[in-house]
Amino acid sequence: MSKECSFDIASRVELQEVDNAINQALREIGQRFDFKGSPVSIAREEHAIQLGAEDDFKLRQVLDLLESKLVKRQVPLKALSRDPVEPAGGGRVRQKVRLQDGIPVEKAREIVKLIKGTKRKVQVQIQDNQVRVFGRDRDELQAVIQFLKTQDLGIDMQFLNYRS
Repeated sequence: MSKECSFDIASRVELQEVDNAINQALREIGQRFDFKGSPVSIAREEHAIQLGAEDDFKLRQVLDLLESKLVKRQVPLKALSRDPVEPAGGGRVRQKVRLQDGIPVEKAREIVKLIKGTKRKVQVQIQDNQVRVFGRDRDELQAVIQFLKTQDLGIDMQFLNYRS
């Protein structure tokens, strides 16, 4: 009798890498001439990053710089969702960038529907903020992983805990 194999589909961001990218961005902002004397802030709050600058143009520059540092540290940009720019005190502006932590229920249902639509011999379960896929045949699981890699669901997915 063959045993059951499984893997989890998750969506996580390495917060230490986010912190490193923020520190690098702040260091570069401190050295750049175009930011000299400009009040700029980047701070991480749990699963979000709060950006602040004196105007929209500088805020976009800060966001571009931060995103370039995140890419270099292999933090996927799909894991970021931007709130609208809002005014802050003293004529400044701010923006909150949320970090993806887990797969939202709607996306998890969409993933389950896609996997079931492949007609593969696997079972799918939504567990908290991730999706578990299991079945008897490792090749079927590998086919599901390859299929999901071709889909653009608007979120970053990692395939974890592969057990065979």
